[in-house]
Amino acid sequence: MSSKFTGTPCPLYRTIDDEWLLTGTKDLYNTTLIDVDLTAVNVDWQTVAVDGTTMFIGCRMDLEHEIELRRRGVSFLRAPEGLPYRPTRRHLYTWQELMEGFSPLLDRSTDLKIYQHYENSKSCPSVTEALWQRLHDFSIDEGLRRLLDFSADGLPRRRVVGIMGGHGTARTSPDYETTLRTAKLLTERGYFIASGGGPGIMEAANLGAYLADRTEEDLRWVLETLAVAPTYRDAGFNEAALKILSHFETGAESLAIPTWFYGHEPSNLFASYIAKYFSNSIREDTLLAVSLYGIVYAPGSAGTTQEIFMDAAQNHYVTFGYVSPMVFLGTQRYTVETQLYTTIQQLAEGRDYADALYLTDEPADVLRFIEAHPPTKI
Repeated sequence: MSSKFTGTPCPLYRTIDDEWLLTGTKDLYNTTLIDVDLTAVNVDWQTVAVDGTTMFIGCRMDLEHEIELRRRGVSFLRAPEGLPYRPTRRHLYTWQELMEGFSPLLDRSTDLKIYQHYENSKSCPSVTEALWQRLHDFSIDEGLRRLLDFSADGLPRRRVVGIMGGHGTARTSPDYETTLRTAKLLTERGYFIASGGGPGIMEAANLGAYLADRTEEDLRWVLETLAVAPTYRDAGFNEAALKILSHFETGAESLAIPTWFYGHEPSNLFASYIAKYFSNSIREDTLLAVSLYGIVYAPGSAGTTQEIFMDAAQNHYVTFGYVSPMVFLGTQRYTVETQLYTTIQQLAEGRDYADALYLTDEPADVLRFIEAHPPTKI
């Protein structure tokens, strides 16, 4: 079975220059145009093939042309003014966009405004609100498709390794540092780190990627800087992160896939690309689906345990056509405090992914195992 990110891209035209007008395409059957400004463009719509399968979402054009197209069966959809988010997006988020409006004294960030809006309708959204949220999450899917650039064989051209673990892990914890060093090593070898985008282990993953090729002295300074605000509930949490970004103005790229479902947890500031979803279930499945080069499980609680079994199910049934490594980073957590590693070994017995399981406490071992066990097509 193919991933939702493989195969023929969805027939969407988002921009004028490189995806539609300059191509000379006249056939818009079974096509949705999203967020295209056509007010300043001279189009002879009589020469364009449209019908009831053509839809314009969030597009702008002269009223007379819209009426003409409506008479030919075209549907139009526009989001209301005043939404704190754009239902149709051309790109993934950046931390700068989400943090716009933030200050240590008063948080008026875009991220918080969207969360507050979502909280008011999370339990029972109106039909239109549900529609805008679904369109938004679809746009995020499309942004990921372009970013990761899946080939015809179903693998992303960026070698994505996911790192999962507890959101409450303190910046002063040994698990945080181990995760940071693991992500750093993997990034230095050309892997593209993806995390759940929140604090704790997720922040350590994106930060470790950002610090690729930095010195040991740099790492010690970073950890000391973060120690002033160990958890996201501590005052100065974002300020410590911003201090690091100010000190190291550039860093290696990585991906975060968070959700407003857990919006009280701030998105970490170290990912280059943020694919933030309203739907947590879509977000969870997506994070696992794109991490085809392996997933590393640092210590975590119920959420991490859920991800372990979801990942095991994908490997067990070869959901996306590949078996991928599952690396458990924490012997104490996964064999003493819990028996999760043993349980997954038992489930995998006689299956293709039995050889893709690994348990260690060392970042260098993680790298060696993942390099020795690329995704296996079944």
